[in-house]
Amino acid sequence: MKRTRGKKGRVEGRTTPHKSLAEIRHLLGDAPRTREMLIEHLHKIQDHYHHISNRHILALAIDMQLPMAEVYETATFYHHFDVLQQNETPPPTRTVRVCESLSCEMFGAKELIKQLKSENIENVRVQPVPCVGRCHAAPIAVAGTNPIETADVAKVKSAIDNDEFEASEPNAIGYTDYRKDGGYQTLINCIEGKYNREDIISVLEDSNLRGLGGAGFPTGRKWRILSEQPKPKMVAINIDEGEPGTFKDRYYLETDPHRFIEGTLIANWAIEAEKIYIYLRDEYAGCRKMLERELELLKQDPPCELPEIYLRRGAGAYICGEESAMIESIEGKRGMPRLRPPYVAQVGLFGHPTLEQNMESMHWVRDIIENGAEWFTTNGRHDRKGLRSFSVSGKVKNPGVHLAPAGITMQELIDEYCEGMLDGHKFYGYFPGGASGGILPASLGNIPLDFDTLQPYGCFIGSAAIVVLSDKDSAKAMALNAMRFFEDESCGQCTPCRVGTEKAAKLMEQDDWDQDLLEELAKAMEDASICGLGQAAPNPLRCAIKYFPEEFE
Repeated sequence: MKRTRGKKGRVEGRTTPHKSLAEIRHLLGDAPRTREMLIEHLHKIQDHYHHISNRHILALAIDMQLPMAEVYETATFYHHFDVLQQNETPPPTRTVRVCESLSCEMFGAKELIKQLKSENIENVRVQPVPCVGRCHAAPIAVAGTNPIETADVAKVKSAIDNDEFEASEPNAIGYTDYRKDGGYQTLINCIEGKYNREDIISVLEDSNLRGLGGAGFPTGRKWRILSEQPKPKMVAINIDEGEPGTFKDRYYLETDPHRFIEGTLIANWAIEAEKIYIYLRDEYAGCRKMLERELELLKQDPPCELPEIYLRRGAGAYICGEESAMIESIEGKRGMPRLRPPYVAQVGLFGHPTLEQNMESMHWVRDIIENGAEWFTTNGRHDRKGLRSFSVSGKVKNPGVHLAPAGITMQELIDEYCEGMLDGHKFYGYFPGGASGGILPASLGNIPLDFDTLQPYGCFIGSAAIVVLSDKDSAKAMALNAMRFFEDESCGQCTPCRVGTEKAAKLMEQDDWDQDLLEELAKAMEDASICGLGQAAPNPLRCAIKYFPEEFE
């Protein structure tokens, strides 16, 4: 930090800010000062002061006995921390965030942002932001932490006038009702020996349940690998769904949270792990309140002896959906993906073997154990097996989370589950796997939607985030929207992704795309990026050029 002399000759720089230090110590109370708590403590400062000043960073560094540079680097990495430079004016204490990602742009987010800014609402900051996980009700504005669905200026101003800046808790099945309906009995049966660990891992292998966060690695196989690793072991549950178009984890969390908790506890028992960490995206503030309460109820009246369970709060970084980046974030660091090998299953949280799973994968564990693997595999169409939760948004009459057979086609999904296209709109194209999954035309709406079926077309299903385009939308414009998202969310660790997404976005802003140069960039990103963000970022631009040539004439 630059050191300068003040008016009275005092050196300004890393001098102890006694007042700020006292404030931080009072704010944090008796919470642990271990490194893994850094992001949690930054949240407390941001929530209390609505920004994080240099004095806060210095005081926190002193209190936690960390280098100031590490605290600063971590705070500035995440979007949800407003870190101020010296003498910079703090932002207004009230913020309205408007999503500008795929579905929201399709439903007028740009115009909404423009209108809200033109209102010059006193003491309110209007901020364009990436996907907030409510794509079915686009466009979305968030006043403080309060989500406003199908937002317009009137709704937003009403929320401001009525001081509605806090998220409400979802009406989920609580602990008592879950227990009354047989909840946690399968866990008890595991602990008491009705099932052995081999039984559980085998039934999951037979079910062909795969990781539902996007990667699709077989769940049973992952549990077996972890069961063979040396102790101590950890479990990390990923609820950071930040892929534009996906919101299925939020749906299950808002309706039946204990089902995934029970599945997680069974996983912890099956691999003989010691601790569980749950990583929840910061945008789900109402869910966080509910989950904190339900976990406390579980601990107060446990169905059996429980491992240590920790809830950790994300801070607005899409990259933390990548398993190793999430683990870095849980450890209180910048969410940068690790080079592999070693893999998370070998060296994960705090250097220990770690079972990392998507929340929805754990949601199905209890049902599969109770009903058998065949119950799950008998579902499916077009020679595919299992069930998939499709997050559907865009120009359909009935968007939302639809539980459907794996292998259903896009056209079948629209007709049978989404009640068809909006009136006056014709099916034109679709993202089968969110912003990173590519774009396909309506003429390819008969491909089975599942893992491994879309790769021949330059796409993948990922977390099954479906965004439906109509003939009034532009694949070219949506590809640009996706690339801007990746540019903004690149962690910056590797040059192909950091520079490639920026250059690609600039080229795609031109009316006439330099397709040869864009393909060179795409190849470099695909081949040399460290993680899936940079590797998959070119998918939408390639698909737009390949499948929608009429938009480039």
